Amino acid sequence: MIFKRNIIWLSLFAIAMAYVEAVLVVHLRTIYYPGNPLSIFPLELMSHRDLGIEIAREFFTVVMMLAVAVLAEKEAGKGFTRIFAAFVFVFGLWDIFYYVWLKLMIGWPVSWSEWDVLFLIPWPWFGPWIAPVLIALLFVLWGGRILFMKNDVRFTRGMALLFILGVILALVAFLQPAVPLLVEGEEAFRHFQPDGFLWRFYVAGYLLMAYSLWRVVRHDPNRQTKDQSKLF
Repeated sequence: MIFKRNIIWLSLFAIAMAYVEAVLVVHLRTIYYPGNPLSIFPLELMSHRDLGIEIAREFFTVVMMLAVAVLAEKEAGKGFTRIFAAFVFVFGLWDIFYYVWLKLMIGWPVSWSEWDVLFLIPWPWFGPWIAPVLIALLFVLWGGRILFMKNDVRFTRGMALLFILGVILALVAFLQPAVPLLVEGEEAFRHFQPDGFLWRFYVAGYLLMAYSLWRVVRHDPNRQTKDQSKLF
């Protein structure tokens, strides 16, 4: 029963946090894009004060999600893998419902391929909104599956490295569009228009993450082998 109770409360937390996030973004769009809050390109840059506040808010949002994941799974007496599963479950559900709430509030996104400013740490992430949502869906499905499993699950060293490589490749796709803008300076951000997304990096990263997470679900930690590659 504790597993079911935890996943219900984790879900409610993620959905509620997504609503708070969406409300804030609606207010910011109303302030910075009063003429048309459905179109954010070219960018209207935040003041340095507002940008600093936003970066801090994003950081502490992740801290909050990590905190509830640790509390939920430590209470259940579980280790790293289940804590990680709880975290990515909350993170994924939060990201999905963020866009659900925005759609319900202001009718955005208006298309599947529309670009968004996805994150601000360590510099702005750009890409079609559907790209992070697909990763979020993978996290929700895997995290939920792990949280409902009664038997122990662990990452092996090999699967952990594959997952990290997949994350890096996906991050390259999200972070690359802003790299030339960082070189050119602040004015370049004002004129930025979405162009090509590094789908080949994204897809390769997504497949590596999906494969490594699937192997974690399939791995039997009680199997007697000479393999000493367990990491967690």
